[in-house]
Amino acid sequence: MEGLKEKRVVLPSIEQPKDLPVILSKEEMRRLLLAPNLMRHRLIIGMLYSCGLRCFELCGLHIKDVDFDRLAVHVRRGKGRKDRYLPLSKHLARGLQIYLKNENPHQWLFNGKEEDGQKMPLSQKGIWWVVSHARKKAGLAKEVTTHMLRHTYATHLLEDGLDILSIKELLGHAHIETTLIYLHVSQMGRRKPFSPMDTLYPDK
Repeated sequence: MEGLKEKRVVLPSIEQPKDLPVILSKEEMRRLLLAPNLMRHRLIIGMLYSCGLRCFELCGLHIKDVDFDRLAVHVRRGKGRKDRYLPLSKHLARGLQIYLKNENPHQWLFNGKEEDGQKMPLSQKGIWWVVSHARKKAGLAKEVTTHMLRHTYATHLLEDGLDILSIKELLGHAHIETTLIYLHVSQMGRRKPFSPMDTLYPDK
């Protein structure tokens, strides 16, 4: 109408990140988990993937932080100095119990080098070596990092049906916008992309 200013409702645009995280498929993840010869190394990779831990969070885990009765892992002083509890896979729990019984680590879930007669936690550099060595042994073409396993954890949870808010809490993100990136990576709630050549020459 004349004399009235035009009014419009402007919705915020959802901008797709320029650099999307690279993740492993479930088959690639199985190959990576089976690659190390040592159970300890398999468990290190298993904790990164199964709990979505940051590398420094895994380094700081004490034996007492793993609750086998409740199947939970207590992360103390994560990013932002916040605590959180994470579900522990029953498969991983069985492996951890065998490992603890056989290797009897002191204080830390994964011990590193000894300094001045005192046991130290496994270093981030040590964890990076475990992941890198397993990736080569598994013959994976992708460059696998510890943080990539965290991305894989979040994406697989989303594809398996867990809601985005729960994933935000599990990851320990301060803002939901950080977690929303996984909506661009996952194949949840939509048809899996395919090549038109597969419909041009359908299987008979």
